[in-house]
Amino acid sequence: MQVSSFVQKLPKVELHLHIEGTLEPDLKFKLAQRNGIELAEKTAQEVYDSYQFTDLASFLASYYDGMQVLRTSADFYDLAMEYLKKAAAQNVRYAEIFFDPQAHTCRGVSFDTVISGLHRAQVEAEQTLGIQSALIMCFLRDFQAEYAMATLLEALPYKKWILGVGLDSDETGNAPDKFAAVFARARQEGFLLTMHADVDIKDSIEHIRQLIEEIKVDRIDHGTNVGENSQYVDYLVEHKIGLTCCPVSNTWVSDGSKIPLIAKLAERGVKVSINSDDPAYFRGYINENFQLVADELGADPEFLAQLSLNAVDISWAAPSLKERLRAEIRATLN
Repeated sequence: MQVSSFVQKLPKVELHLHIEGTLEPDLKFKLAQRNGIELAEKTAQEVYDSYQFTDLASFLASYYDGMQVLRTSADFYDLAMEYLKKAAAQNVRYAEIFFDPQAHTCRGVSFDTVISGLHRAQVEAEQTLGIQSALIMCFLRDFQAEYAMATLLEALPYKKWILGVGLDSDETGNAPDKFAAVFARARQEGFLLTMHADVDIKDSIEHIRQLIEEIKVDRIDHGTNVGENSQYVDYLVEHKIGLTCCPVSNTWVSDGSKIPLIAKLAERGVKVSINSDDPAYFRGYINENFQLVADELGADPEFLAQLSLNAVDISWAAPSLKERLRAEIRATLN
């Protein structure tokens, strides 16, 4: 995809990025060799050819399989640094990064191993690349709520490194209210709250209702099915609850990018933002997602800049950083 000069220079904030979903084939081979793991694929192209996703479940099978090469703190450091370098090159100024500790602790990798490697990369990237970032710890919704609670308690000694908590993985049969007690405790501990409301899944509107009425999240990931209920759209606008949308990944796991729906929600006043989700698997980082919006809508620079400003507004960054980012974004229109 050819990225325009405006998309490239536009300062960006990324709010929906799974760090495990940035594992590119080259790094996968490198880590496999480091850890003495033999992969089924022999080339990067074979890895890409294996990505035959038709829905969320088929994607998740590859996603979790890829994580097997992540074993040491150095592995998680390399994973995060590779993403942060790519993001900085695409003029991402600030990122809130999801990580899935249960996907690692369930296979014997300690919580400390995961977060220490990620945190070291964050510190180094801010110093050397000028990109600031924060971590959002996600629970896997297809595991028991008790496991999520145990993970939350295990994370408490690392609170200063974790900005918020989220909920991801297979939403089918795993409604938000399954984790109501976990998220209530997380709020008590001072964490901000977000949850995935995946695109076009069964009971999507009921799940969104639970998010906003029962869990009372601060933000919703994906969430474009809210457009099916005008009352809930008004609720998002009134309560300034933003959506972190991912057009490229939508094309892989649903019937399209959902960009027309994203535009309609933006017209209604919903703070929609554009993000890359799992870019190594869906073959598109944040610039490619912005460019897809520009191409499908014929969007002008003002609309693209507004999407970037929306991301600043619904981010959990410090007020001083938000003001600086807003000024940088507005300067691109002059």
